[in-house]
Amino acid sequence: MTDISTIMTLLNSWLQPDRIRDYCPNGLQVEGRKNVRKILCGVTASEQLLDAAIEQGADAVLVHHGYFWKGESAAIVGMKRRRIAKLLQHEISLIAYHLPLDIHPDYGNNAALAAHLGFTVEGRVKAGDVEGLLWRGALPQPMLVSDLAEHIGNRLQRAPMVICDDPGQVVSTVAWCTGGAQGFIDQAVSLGVDVYLSGEISEQTVHSAREQGIVYVAAGHHATERYGVQALGKALAENVDVEISYFDGDNPV
Repeated sequence: MTDISTIMTLLNSWLQPDRIRDYCPNGLQVEGRKNVRKILCGVTASEQLLDAAIEQGADAVLVHHGYFWKGESAAIVGMKRRRIAKLLQHEISLIAYHLPLDIHPDYGNNAALAAHLGFTVEGRVKAGDVEGLLWRGALPQPMLVSDLAEHIGNRLQRAPMVICDDPGQVVSTVAWCTGGAQGFIDQAVSLGVDVYLSGEISEQTVHSAREQGIVYVAAGHHATERYGVQALGKALAENVDVEISYFDGDNPV
């Protein structure tokens, strides 16, 4: 069992959220009980995840997508009221890290996805206003686009959407940014890679990929961001006295 303040000091020292301008507060978003024995990790602090935390007797949840996003209504009504009421009623702390978890070189979403898919990391560049958000590197070996799609589908247990006119094309270099980062496709093209992988896809992404000659892989927002929070939770359990578990609620996006 560990004091929540000790946990937050450690997480903030690793992720350094104050260095990043984000769309939400990072760190402790809702304060629960002081002493933490068990933490449930997940991608999003959905009501489904909160119900699992209550059932498992978790003292805190650690997620990538928390609450209080920039531009949303501040009113605590409807879905938001139900979620926050469950946290407060059961004294469960909500800990969330958004962009700081995307970019972390060891525990971040991009780092963990690369390890899971066998990508070799060769560099990280600035995307938008965030240093190190877009990653580039190499595939495990040169392969056909069709084989890459199969590899990603097998590893993520979700068939990706692949934009490519020639599935028999051989590819070897890749850039990636998990989640909803399809808007960085032009920057990926400028890196000279064969493939750009992210989570989501927009209508214009298809045209950008086809007209600029890059293979685009939409592997799923949720699917690409499962692994960072698990890596972070594992590291936390190795440094403080807490029990960590992971909840993977189904999300087709």
